[in-house]
Amino acid sequence: MIVDRQGRRFRNLRISLTSACNYACTYCVPNGKRLVAAQDELSAEAMARGVAYLIEAAGIERLRITGGEPLVSTKLEAFMTAVGQMGLADISLTTNGQLLAKKLPLLVDAGIRRINVSLDTLDASAFRSIARGGDLATVLDGMDQAAAAGMKIKVNMVPLRGQNLDQVMPLLDYCLERGYELRFIELMRMGHLASDSNAFLQQFVSLQQLLSLIGERYEYLQADAPVDATAVRYQIPGLGHFGVIANESVPFCRTCSRLRLSSTGWLHGCLSSSNRHYVGDLLDKPRHQALPALQRLLVKALGDKQEVAFSGGATIMKIIGG
Repeated sequence: MIVDRQGRRFRNLRISLTSACNYACTYCVPNGKRLVAAQDELSAEAMARGVAYLIEAAGIERLRITGGEPLVSTKLEAFMTAVGQMGLADISLTTNGQLLAKKLPLLVDAGIRRINVSLDTLDASAFRSIARGGDLATVLDGMDQAAAAGMKIKVNMVPLRGQNLDQVMPLLDYCLERGYELRFIELMRMGHLASDSNAFLQQFVSLQQLLSLIGERYEYLQADAPVDATAVRYQIPGLGHFGVIANESVPFCRTCSRLRLSSTGWLHGCLSSSNRHYVGDLLDKPRHQALPALQRLLVKALGDKQEVAFSGGATIMKIIGG
């Protein structure tokens, strides 16, 4: 195994199936232009081969499929069929939910049992304003259908001052009633926000602010979470759980086990580093040639990780998924 001096290694792989998305969320795409697939995106076969090589070279145990929006990709079925046979401990998917009901039979057949749905509001008008696309009712129906099919659902919300802070409690109540686990995600200093501190601070909502708001209605206790978890998890006795991915307030860099592979073949060891490492050319090589070269790149990628806390980065989240 490739391990750094802090004992970190890559266990979790997040793979961006495509950079295309059917939304253009304000905090992700400031210019409002929907993203399309990159011309040099890897094929489903090459991406699956990349996962197989990374399992062997790095000891990857868990896979999360992201985008852009993975459900818009024509590679989805072929990729999931391939990785479903690799013996991973867990395969999950992050989606905006717009196509969830339509793609649900495919996901169930592929063995997906956990999904994260990005949802920032229950107000239809605010939804259209933030997402710049899609339909709220369709997303909620897709979540209900997925839950009925036995899937475990987490909802990802990015609280933004001046946009959806009034939706924190309605969305929490909604998730508690349905057995979904809501994850609040602190805004990150990435892309355009890395260079515009005023825009970041005007929108940022901290862990403590969220807990103060929730504490006005509910009593909560901190709950256990895996050592390398990104979220601080809380229990509302008798009702359910929620979590906060508190990148700014409670940094988790010291235990980060995540590695990201972009749809165009670039490895990213850390969101706070502009370094990236191209592996696309290795995926056409036989195993005995690809693995040694890949391991050398993985050492560099692990070295890109921050030692203590995220410090901001020019990397654009929309290109490499969540």
